[in-house]
Formats: sequence, structure tokens, C-alpha cells
Amino acid sequence: MILALAGGVGGARLASGLAQVLAPDALVIAVNTGDDFRHLGLHISPDLDSVMYRLAGLNDPERGWGLAGESWAFMAALERLGGETWFRLGDRDLATHVERTRRIAAGETLSEVTAALARGLAIAHTLAPMSDDPVSTRVRTRDGELAFQDYFVRLACKPAVTGFSFAGAADARPSPALAAALEAPALEAIVICPSNPFVSIAPILAVAAVADAIRRRRVPLVAVSPIIAAEAVKGPAAKMMRELGLEASAAGIARHYRGLADGIVIDQLDGQLAPRIEADGMAVAVAPTLMRSLDEERRLAGVTLDFALRLKRGRR
Repeated sequence: MILALAGGVGGARLASGLAQVLAPDALVIAVNTGDDFRHLGLHISPDLDSVMYRLAGLNDPERGWGLAGESWAFMAALERLGGETWFRLGDRDLATHVERTRRIAAGETLSEVTAALARGLAIAHTLAPMSDDPVSTRVRTRDGELAFQDYFVRLACKPAVTGFSFAGAADARPSPALAAALEAPALEAIVICPSNPFVSIAPILAVAAVADAIRRRRVPLVAVSPIIAAEAVKGPAAKMMRELGLEASAAGIARHYRGLADGIVIDQLDGQLAPRIEADGMAVAVAPTLMRSLDEERRLAGVTLDFALRLKRGRR
């Protein structure tokens, strides 16, 4: 069994690749919920939905979020009424948020709701939130502290970042599926998808029991770099790294995960960085990591799994 930690567009794409090559009982995908929030009275789970829609083959490949073939009549009507339109909810996407909110109000956990939504979209693999307890990513900037969606959507990532915090993480418990995967005798490797390390992966690792289980693990942990040729494929990861005084490169990602990851997969455009990363004590696999199609998702998943299993053999 493989445990994947994911969030955002890059995480969704590799999760899709892993689901293409692994049987449903051989993969658990645990997704960041630090960017969940209440909006227009609805419980919004952006990262869960990005991964869920990609697994279902329904995501919009151009925007990178939401559903393909979306319409926006609700937002147009809301704008006419003077409502908040800075966070856009498509007409079809709205059904997901309404149903999630209804089920949670009826007493279901976020894990139970996520499983029900995934079944409704014919997703066979286990998709789970990192926790059923609320965790909120806060972005510290030179203009003050911001809720994540205010930073990410309302202000379009413009404020300069100085740090992050994760309200509620200290008391949060891993979701049942994540907790079970971390302790499963069948677990062979943990994969950190090419997600933003600060706002998609760090919230998962901020849950104390998750961090403790990963420290105690007996299987390899492999990260896939979200940075190619000093830029993020999508999103503000490289901008954040520069603002934090970090090297915005695959080597910078490797340094960020030093002491946690056993190996990292970097893009072929960054192959010259491999000796530096290996000198810091981390194994490296070099491969095409840009995923623009199902074939490329599947190919990167295969490379990542082969790399992880080679490292597993080396740990024996």
C-alpha cells in the first residue's frame, strides 16, 4: 500500500497518476484541509475538491481548479444582488459544497462526507481529509496575518510572505483513513506529491500524530519537487520561497524536506542539481515531472513508485 500526501493542482495530478497504476486497496490519498473555510454559509474544501475532481476526470484542465464545462449563472445573480463574488463558485461545483455542508450539519464527519462524495463520482480509491478536526492555515505577511483564502484568492498572493501558522493543528487528530494508513503493516512507502510545501503539505505535517508516525516510519518517504527550473508549475511556491529567503529550486525543496524525506524526484531540467542534493544526504531520481496528460501523470507515478521501492529495498 502507498500513502500519498497531496493538495493543489500538482498534488491532484500525481494522485491521479498513482490511482491509474495502483489498485483501489493499494492507495490512500490524504489531502490538506488547512485551506478549508466557510463562505456564503457553505463548507468549502478546495484541495479535497481539486483532488476529487481530478480522480473523477471532471476537473477543468485550463483553470486547474473546479469542474470542466462549468457555468456561472449563480455568480452573476449574486453579483447583481451585491453579494461577495471574490471567491468564485461554479453552478455545478456549488452542488458539492451544498451537499457537504448539509451532511456535516446533519452530524457526519468530513471523512464520511468525502467518502460519500467520492462514491457519487465513482472514485474507487480511498480519498480522505488529513483530519476531521478544523485546521486553518494563516499566512503571515509584511501587511499582517491573513486567512489563507484572503491571501490566495482575494489578494491573488500579492503580499510578501514572512511565515505560516496552522491554527488548530496542535489539537487535531489524523482522519481515520490517514491514521490507519500510517500504521498499516502493508504500507510500503509514503509519497509527498508535488504540492506547495508550505500551504499544502505543511498543514498535514503540523498534525502532531501525523508528524510522530512519519518520524517512526519504517518505510521510505519520497517527495516530488513542485519546482521546475526555479519556478512553480502552478501557484506561489517559488514566490514564497524567495520571499522567505530560500533558494527557489528543486535543491531548495530538497533542503526543505531534509531530515524528513529519504529521496526526491526532480525534473530533468534540474538534473544538474542532483549532485548537490545527494551531497546533502538525500537520494535523487531525475525524470520528466511536468504532467499535462494522463500518460504523463501515469509515467511520473511509475517513476516515483519505482524510486520509492528501490529505497525500501535499501533500508532492509
